[in-house]
Amino acid sequence: MVRPKKYRFIGKKPQVDFFKPRGIPLSQLEEITLNVEEYESIRLKDVENLDQNKAAELMNVSQPTFSRILENARKKTADAIVHGKAIRIQGGVFRMVKRIFQCISCGNEWELLFGTGRPRNCPECKSTNIHRTNAMTGFRGGRRHHRNGRHGRRWD
Repeated sequence: MVRPKKYRFIGKKPQVDFFKPRGIPLSQLEEITLNVEEYESIRLKDVENLDQNKAAELMNVSQPTFSRILENARKKTADAIVHGKAIRIQGGVFRMVKRIFQCISCGNEWELLFGTGRPRNCPECKSTNIHRTNAMTGFRGGRRHHRNGRHGRRWD
């Protein structure tokens, strides 16, 4: 029996979920599906320039798993570019990860990605009187547990 996949944590939804070569009708194009975890691996590694260990930690996967996800994403993207295929970003096993903070002084609310640390002050009024308004989306529990039973770092 196949073990179910762990949820991968995704820090940012794709702003655009479909790409196609210009000037070719969609009906004439082959389509490749890039799942959301593959999109996130490219974003973390190639856009945010994170090392694979940090990116794997943010996605809640091991480094070898992150490496496989990234390799698949790059192969699919390269195939689409070289062979003129459309790319659709959809599907996968993931949860969105964000934290929402609110300033008590001015009422400003803002989101921060999981793993970026607790903010020191409000980005609007610079007050230090801030708190998190909800539990983290996509994460259950206050401590991350490793397979060997040790506690990981505490997530803010």
